Formats: sequence, C-alpha cells, structure tokens
Amino acid sequence: MKFLDLDNWERKEHFQFFSQFEEPFFGVCVDVDCTIAYRKAKELGTSFFLYYLHKSLLAVNKTDPFKYRIDRDGKVIVHDVVAASATINRENGTFRFSYMPFDEVYTTFEVTAKAEIERIRSTSSLFPPHSADDVIHFSSLPWIKFTSLSHARSFASKDSVPKISFGKMTEVDGRKAMPVSIHVHHALMDGFHVGLFLERFQGELDNG
Repeated sequence: MKFLDLDNWERKEHFQFFSQFEEPFFGVCVDVDCTIAYRKAKELGTSFFLYYLHKSLLAVNKTDPFKYRIDRDGKVIVHDVVAASATINRENGTFRFSYMPFDEVYTTFEVTAKAEIERIRSTSSLFPPHSADDVIHFSSLPWIKFTSLSHARSFASKDSVPKISFGKMTEVDGRKAMPVSIHVHHALMDGFHVGLFLERFQGELDNG
C-alpha cells in the first residue's frame, strides 16, 4: 500500500471537483459474452460464479484506479492487491458478506473461496472478520437480466469502494451473455478506466 502523489496526478482537478459531490459515484450496465468462460468452468467442474468472479478480479488488479481508495484525511491510498467482498446467498433466502483473497492462480483462489462459502453457511454474522476497503463489493443477481441497477448507500459515511454486480446469464443463437453493473467513484476514475476494466474482463473471459 502507498499514497498517490496528488500534486503530480493528471486527474488532480477531477479528484478535487468530484470529491465535493454528495453522490460521486457513477455507473454503467453492459453485457459481457461468457460463452467460452461458461464452457471452461463446466469442463473444469468448477463453480461458474467463482470462475467469473476470479476473472473479474484479474481485470480489476490490472486496472490501477480500481485499487484506489480515499482515506479519512482525503488522501488517495493505492492498494497493492484488492480482493473480493461478495454477497453469498444462503438457503433461507438471506445473504452474508464474504471476504475472498485474490490469487492469480484460479485453483488457489477457488480453495479459499469455497472455504469462505462454507464458513458463511455456518455463521449468523452478516459481516466477515476482514472489513477493510482493499476489496471490490461484488453481488450476484442470477435471477434477473437487468439493464440498470442502483445501490443502497449511506451518504453519512464516506465510501470509495467500487461495486460490481452480475445478473442472469441468457443464451441467444448459441452465445451466452450476462449483464454486469459497475459503480465507481468519479473522483478516482472516469468512463475511460471503466472501459479499460471491461475490455480486460472480456479478454479474461475469452481466455477460458
């Protein structure tokens, strides 16, 4: 972890401008092609959810602004690596927040993620032991093919953690697609950076 040199940052004015907003987050919803990734997950006998979650983390950790966070003093922290804090559904219809450390190797990530899912199934706590901001807030709505999405927000507490949500996968003419919603803090990045993330995410999905 380190601090960003704000004085020499090309987005210094953008940061100062958007940091003053009551609602500094902006969001987009797009469809990603997951035909290859879905087939590969089935070949591996692994969870498609964990597989595409890992692919998204690979893209996140290659896109620096997704690792930026604003601390209480208004400084910008640059995390070395960010993990997943994903909502995990439970059999009783509720969910819990998780913490899944990132590893570039999928099989390593899969082991720790599965262990976290098992922990959640046996706990009554909504929150994981790890509650820092070096994560992406992930959620999955596999029942809904959404075209827009908003998030519950507490404006009294400062938040700069990106939020990525995945929707229902559908198939048309043999191609599988899934809606993805991305909400990010405009003081830390622009649409250009979201576009970079999406390009890298699609590339990871296509790598199988």
